Amino acid sequence: MIRYLAPFLLFFPGLANAQAIQPGNWDVKSTAVDLVVPGTSGFLLRMMKGKSKTEHKCVAPNQAQAGIAVLLMPDPKAKCRLESSVVADGRIAQTMVCPQKEGGTFRAIRSGSYTAAGFTARLIMAGQTPKGASRIVLDQTAVRTAATCRK
Repeated sequence: MIRYLAPFLLFFPGLANAQAIQPGNWDVKSTAVDLVVPGTSGFLLRMMKGKSKTEHKCVAPNQAQAGIAVLLMPDPKAKCRLESSVVADGRIAQTMVCPQKEGGTFRAIRSGSYTAAGFTARLIMAGQTPKGASRIVLDQTAVRTAATCRK
């Protein structure tokens, strides 16, 4: 389940007065804080709690001008729909809805703060699955790890 969470990073289409970030390699780390997933053993959920998954993103110089928004884009395969997004004055507040393969949707809400050096946020995903209501809480951080992207 955790491996599917990183692609749900929320999308923001860009900012008119975006604070540029540095191009290069960036890591977006998502750490499981709380997991309620019906049908998954309590033992497995306890093992997953505190575990992290890191998504590596390459930000080209032309993308860096868009600011932190470039790091908030989800995998296009997720087909998430943005309901609201405010990424301004150092604050992030976003809501989106993502369809699930098994049917139904998950609502994802991210709130946090950002600077040109990265962001820190909490992502709460909740929805109904065939086995019941699920809720996943992640703490996320994004930091630049290199001036050039890994090949």
